[in-house]
Amino acid sequence: MLSYVIRRVLSTIPVVLMVALFVFSLLYIAPGDPAAIIAGDQASPADVERIRASLGLDRPFLVRFGDWFWHVIHGDLGTSIFTNLPVTHMIAQRIEPTLSLMVLTLILSLSLAIPMGVIAAWKHGSWIDRLVMMTAVFGFSTPVFVIGYLLAYLFALRLDWLPVQGFSPIEQGFWPFLRTLILPSIALGMIYMALIARITRATMLDVLGQDYVRTAKAKGVGQRGILFVHALKNAAVPVVTVIGIGFAALIGGAVVTESVFAIPGLGRLTVDAILRRDYPVIQGVVLLFSFLYVLINLVVDLLYTLFDPRIRY
Repeated sequence: MLSYVIRRVLSTIPVVLMVALFVFSLLYIAPGDPAAIIAGDQASPADVERIRASLGLDRPFLVRFGDWFWHVIHGDLGTSIFTNLPVTHMIAQRIEPTLSLMVLTLILSLSLAIPMGVIAAWKHGSWIDRLVMMTAVFGFSTPVFVIGYLLAYLFALRLDWLPVQGFSPIEQGFWPFLRTLILPSIALGMIYMALIARITRATMLDVLGQDYVRTAKAKGVGQRGILFVHALKNAAVPVVTVIGIGFAALIGGAVVTESVFAIPGLGRLTVDAILRRDYPVIQGVVLLFSFLYVLINLVVDLLYTLFDPRIRY
């Protein structure tokens, strides 16, 4: 078990290095001269050269990458071109709304999607199964911003039950904090919940047809024990895999959701930085999201060993 964990942790190191190289290259993948774009149309050649020197564009690529990566591993993501604030400081100011939104979305999605998939497989072919699948298709097919605008119109503008935009820190009270996140979490979680529910149903249908499930039924094991002890545990590996893969959609959807509900999180920070071509901020946020995604997939790999001990060897 320990050797497996060590192998999986070591295997993430080259992935992190490749991600860092790609994120650093964003500055150079963008069309045109970054210094000229940042300087603007009215800038003189001297201004462009000054910006090139400040960005380090006059040095070799590998030297610039090595210097940037050395600062990154020491917690320095650079300085914003437009605000002159450290990128780490700007991220720290915006990280609470984004993390709160993603954690609440995860809790909401998993607590609803897995039981929905289990019940749909149990009632295969019934109206419950069709209702769950219809809901999953709707959630998977509808863009996040469409669901967000529909929820905001119905529950915020028409019924006036929840705020239409903004974010209240948890220090100002748990209920105001929760009220500002309910609609964004539902909008963001629809596609994630639909994906998990469909995979859970498909894997449960396969497991429920196995011999050991029929044996458990013959021994008089109750329906709840068969579904949630025997079947769900053996169907967990594909479900956990989809949870990890779907986390990428969750990150991308957070950017759109924060824009729809005017949440001052990392998604809004990313959009603003892209519009202003603030490359250090873009690099910092993308690197943070990428590292978080790698970390989630590492956790998923380690969770496999809990559901299937054969993977440890």
